[in-house]
Amino acid sequence: MTDFDGRRLAALGSLALLLAAGAAAGGDPQPSTGACLERAVVSIQKRYEGIRDLRARFDQTTRSVAFGTAGSVSASRGTVIFAKPGKMRWSYEEPEPSLVVSNGRWLWIYDPAHAEVQKMPVGDGFMSGAAFQFLLGEGDLRKGFEVSADACSKQRARLTLHPRAPTSYELLRLVVDLESGDLIETEIQDLLGNVTRVRLQDVQINLDPAASVFVFEVPDGVSVIELQPLPETP
Repeated sequence: MTDFDGRRLAALGSLALLLAAGAAAGGDPQPSTGACLERAVVSIQKRYEGIRDLRARFDQTTRSVAFGTAGSVSASRGTVIFAKPGKMRWSYEEPEPSLVVSNGRWLWIYDPAHAEVQKMPVGDGFMSGAAFQFLLGEGDLRKGFEVSADACSKQRARLTLHPRAPTSYELLRLVVDLESGDLIETEIQDLLGNVTRVRLQDVQINLDPAASVFVFEVPDGVSVIELQPLPETP
């Protein structure tokens, strides 16, 4: 799998928890309490369960580590559409055009510059893990993660989520508005220490996008590479 594909798949886990995202707000949380943690989890879960679909612009920043150093930083932006269960379409505009589409069963990653699309199953393997259960319409923060509050104030909390089951990432971090349940910022850290941060803007919810939005038609002259999950280790 190329670096191109890895950046997109890393962001999927982060965006899965941004289904309930809102606009960013200022100020830093103060030290947390158990009551604040419980309130944050309840707020996110309630907000998520009330959303059928989401459309927004996104900004994504990925910081890659290399041999224990800070490594490189890449930035990209575009538009994204989500719909439960498990459907999404996000169009990268910068730094180069590309497309990620899922109909809930299959995921396509299209790289126009190389006239190539990679197709993979949604579910076990490439799309496994608790964060992706939100995309599939089955999310439960408490069941899927060990959740801790790093900091908290009356308005917001900063949380760290460690997946309870093995997956392709190490942890998720997020900042949540305690009143609305909106996620202000989300980032995902993979097993190598690479960090992808995603912010959404101009968020619109429950617009009921057409089913055709989540259908990918392979353009003429484009090669298709079908990927299968690696077998589980006994």
